[in-house]
Amino acid sequence: MSITGVFFIPANPNASTALATITERLHSAVAEEPIAIGRWALEHKLMRDTPSCVPGSGPQRHAQPRYMQFLSLSYYPNHGFIYTSQTPEKTGQTPVPNAATPQPGLTPASGSATPSNAAAAGGSGMVMTTVPLPSSGALFKHFVYACQPFWCHRHTVAVPGGMVYDVGDFRVRIGDVRQTQPAARVRGTVVEIEYKGPSLVTSISAQHVQSKRGANLGGPTDVSDNDRDSGIDLEVFGGIEDADIDAEYSATATLIREFWAKLGIEGAREAILVPDVGREVKEQLKKLKLQEKMGQTAPRNEGHALQQDDDPDPDAGTDLARQFMEIFRFNR
Repeated sequence: MSITGVFFIPANPNASTALATITERLHSAVAEEPIAIGRWALEHKLMRDTPSCVPGSGPQRHAQPRYMQFLSLSYYPNHGFIYTSQTPEKTGQTPVPNAATPQPGLTPASGSATPSNAAAAGGSGMVMTTVPLPSSGALFKHFVYACQPFWCHRHTVAVPGGMVYDVGDFRVRIGDVRQTQPAARVRGTVVEIEYKGPSLVTSISAQHVQSKRGANLGGPTDVSDNDRDSGIDLEVFGGIEDADIDAEYSATATLIREFWAKLGIEGAREAILVPDVGREVKEQLKKLKLQEKMGQTAPRNEGHALQQDDDPDPDAGTDLARQFMEIFRFNR
């Protein structure tokens, strides 16, 4: 799992987007020469709960809106992402009067932005789940048709054919965001910046996937040469704490912001250190520590082998999905 940042530049319906400007700046304002390596696509569907028509028995309060979001990314073909609001009873949050669309991890991208992981530490009140891609589509249809009185399909947006560039230690994905429902219109341009350099987060995720693979094959964990080249000691996890992961995210967010600042694009909204970022990596670290403590090279096989069509890494891309979903939770 790489560390990423997402930037969104909104556009008026009848105006041109920032796509051409960003592409030109990528080639002129960055020292490294961008190398086009392919295409990418995404689709995002937003649902919101329907306010009750029945008057409450107590004092009237504006309820916090609840959301359900479905995201598919072409470069994570094994699963789709579902992000849904928890009930207020589970989150322990008090409904906020006149609550608008909540975007706690979304900030304007500017030179004065201060890296902070406070939003991530506080929790989002949202639950991230990955499911096989066909199941994601079936679940969305179920909620649209069977749960229509309770959930309303707000809009669908897509990036039908964006470009992917490798630029030094970064991979950059650029594309225009087009709304397809309820009315076709251009919403703006989205840019994903992925850090590809050595990373503690990437090493933990890679080791966790390798350990699972070793268990299901009935043998010891086999770590690839690329993982050993990461500069991280993959054999010892006892000295790594959650604070180290938070520091890694914060430091990499600074690198991503510095790269974005070189492009000189004004009016962008940023999603990097969004709530719950790093949650899955911290859970993977706990599992690896437990294996290390028990002297295991891989987790115990629970009596079933990995099927060929099983998802080898269901946590892959969850941080990025949170970032996209914070960006796309806008009003129609």
